[in-house]
Amino acid sequence: MNLSGEARWKNKISNSHQLGGIETSILDNGPGRGTRIAWINTGTGLRYKIVLDRGMDILDTFFNQHSLSWLSHAGNVSPHLFSNAGIDWLRTFGGGLLTTCGISYMGPPNDDEFGKRGLHGNFSNTPAELISITQPDIHSGNLDFQIVGLIKETTTFGPSLELKRTISGTIGKAAIRIKDEVTNRGNTPAPHMILYHINCGWPLIDEGTRIIWQGERKAKPSDANNTDFNLKHEFTRCAAPMDEHSGFGEDVAFIDPKTDENDQVLCGYANDALQLAMSISFSKKQMPWLINWQHWGKNEYVTALEPATHPPVGQTAARKDGTLIFLQPGETRQYDLDLQVLNGKEEIEAKFHK
Repeated sequence: MNLSGEARWKNKISNSHQLGGIETSILDNGPGRGTRIAWINTGTGLRYKIVLDRGMDILDTFFNQHSLSWLSHAGNVSPHLFSNAGIDWLRTFGGGLLTTCGISYMGPPNDDEFGKRGLHGNFSNTPAELISITQPDIHSGNLDFQIVGLIKETTTFGPSLELKRTISGTIGKAAIRIKDEVTNRGNTPAPHMILYHINCGWPLIDEGTRIIWQGERKAKPSDANNTDFNLKHEFTRCAAPMDEHSGFGEDVAFIDPKTDENDQVLCGYANDALQLAMSISFSKKQMPWLINWQHWGKNEYVTALEPATHPPVGQTAARKDGTLIFLQPGETRQYDLDLQVLNGKEEIEAKFHK
């Protein structure tokens, strides 16, 4: 839908929310009771829920009648600030279109002389401080919108990391833009790792849905969980639900992705039967790794494409191999993600050059 310039709605509406925009609220029932959220309506059929109290991650996401994201059995759970031991993180993992892992560590539980760390870090269990909301303006014709917040991972005597997250878009465009700026607010160097868990589910993800990426698979410390499906199909098509992925069964690919001439990585999913797809693009200089997680468990049917600074090996392993990032006091790193919904064969082929 083209709403720019002299749009069809001009002089016909009184309130910008008739087109779309941002609406905040607080949940009042279930395990997420008391959690702040923000619903975003792009005016295109794409609408999504930001969970402000969980690092401004994105949970439910729909395009028209179709769900794009995967939701776990838990769904929306209030943040648990100390779910950072062992695999406790999984108890409150709601899935959703975006779950951020980090920002000082991510990967499996590990411990060393620098401390003990649980699965995937504290970020997704940390509430954001909401800084600003900018709504589209029908009077000036500026149809851009954005929501900005701060998420802090800090302790007295350090380290102290702060992430400023801006989620933005434009009415009339089925796209989500995410800009994260991670700054070391402490007075000593701080370790830093980040991974963006982009979890998609049915009906976008279904038997035969294409998993699109270009690059080279890299060896992992262990491929013990890999099933025959992915050993034969090279992570390029979604499977039917399978018994091999019950419980902790999974397949995971560590990918060194290819880029275009502008250093951008393009990946995503295409359901040709529905003529529905989602593209994900990011800078390889910012995030040199792409992970593909596949978990085809019955009633736990999900796959994720995950841009990352590191493969999910944990802080201890990254220290040992010399890849762990240290942000100096006052230093900032920026990460940009662009997600776009593609509707119809022509849009899909134009984006992915099928």
